Amino acid sequence: MQFQFRPVRTAMLLVAAGLALAGCTDSSPYSAPTPESPAPSASSPDASPSDASPSPSTATGSAATTSLTVELMADGEAVTDTWTLQCEGTTPVGQSGAPDPEAACVALAEGGPGLMAESGANVSCTMQWGGPQRATVTGTVEGETVDAEFALTDGCQISRWEALAALLGPATAAQ
Repeated sequence: MQFQFRPVRTAMLLVAAGLALAGCTDSSPYSAPTPESPAPSASSPDASPSDASPSPSTATGSAATTSLTVELMADGEAVTDTWTLQCEGTTPVGQSGAPDPEAACVALAEGGPGLMAESGANVSCTMQWGGPQRATVTGTVEGETVDAEFALTDGCQISRWEALAALLGPATAAQ
């Protein structure tokens, strides 16, 4: 009597093929959100602290005040300029040395403290250099304390700077 291995071999091939196909799907926890898969929520492990930022209306029901100090290092080393910006919602309050206070207040009201966030650890950034400038921004946005550093050292950093160009100035190499 001879034992038949054909059904067992076929079953093993089907299992191997199924596992191989399952490995080809895009089930990475770091893949970009699609319409079917929403962005990480504030309670998910992938969410950054800025994802859980409060909405523009605080417990008082009105727009929170934004108060920032910017220190610009045009050469990337020493502080060459310092200015403040205060906003009540989308409106600048008082005098400011920011390049475009009105646009800065609008950007901060729309983007909130998330504009200060660094790119995630799992984000690939283009390797490019936009210049030596650096800036430090401290204060509050929508009532939330911020302490952020900006540079032009790669594509992600340049994008962060450009999102706040009205506050930081243009992202261009020093002449």
